[in-house]
Amino acid sequence: MQRNFYVLITVLLLGFMACTQKAEDGQTTTSKETLDIVTTTGMIGDVVKNIVGDKANVASLMGPGVDPHLYKATQGDLKRITEADVIFYNGLFLEGKMEEILLKLAKKKPVFAISEKMPKSRFIDYNIGKKEERKSKQIFDPHIWFDVDLWSNSVDVILEKMKAQDAKNEAYYTKNAANYKRTLKNLHTESQQKIASIPKAQRLLITSHDAFGYFGKAYDIEVNALQGISTVTEFGLKDVSNLVNMIIDRDIKSVFIESSVAAKPLEAVIEGCQKKGHDVRIGGTLYSDAMGEDGTPAGTYVGMVKHNVNTITGALK
Repeated sequence: MQRNFYVLITVLLLGFMACTQKAEDGQTTTSKETLDIVTTTGMIGDVVKNIVGDKANVASLMGPGVDPHLYKATQGDLKRITEADVIFYNGLFLEGKMEEILLKLAKKKPVFAISEKMPKSRFIDYNIGKKEERKSKQIFDPHIWFDVDLWSNSVDVILEKMKAQDAKNEAYYTKNAANYKRTLKNLHTESQQKIASIPKAQRLLITSHDAFGYFGKAYDIEVNALQGISTVTEFGLKDVSNLVNMIIDRDIKSVFIESSVAAKPLEAVIEGCQKKGHDVRIGGTLYSDAMGEDGTPAGTYVGMVKHNVNTITGALK
């Protein structure tokens, strides 16, 4: 079924050019009064909304609690992305096989990976420290939104693309982008200060999957997880045992589950600790690959980060 979907979208893309005009740089321009923008994740959608305000319609394919590593595009997604005027996605293979679709679509309309123009020197090479046989292909950790300072580069990328697609609202977009970057700068500083308040020996963040590498690097907290950077990654009894031993050796009192990842694997770690006489508890739920429900504090990127920082700080101090 999924393979048929990819075939279908490829066929439709070949005929897709209605209401658009080919631009010299290979992208497309549109004369619509209000643009329809589609993003893959809610985090990207929130940045776009802060920039475009009421000058464009913004929809995200992956809502609260959705794991982008496992996400499979639906027929409804096909309709949304083929009808969208502009599409933004994360890149770095966060969206899995869907990235193939978006790369094909980029030949026909404005489709942009927000990671494309970010400083590559700040990306985490996931192969570093891994076994030699895994180093044949460079794999970057895609969870770039957990370094707020790095993520602020997405504002520049989106602003640049929106000015090109909707020049009449350039001043409006530029003002909004500047305001939002100031908000992110304050958020970054606040996050640094709060995590620094945790005693160094207690600064160990243990989660279900390895989504917090950028967070650890940016805010000086050690990070460990049961699974790798993708929830597709399998884990075994040895992984559970190693994590149990680390928690006991370091006398860690709290581990954290994630809103978009099943809690059961980490519960096996907690059970393993308890069997060895070490009491460890769930310190709270973190938002990793998806934000919270719309209308809640964690339903925005800023609110999501604040929730995570406050939860981690409260449990580990």
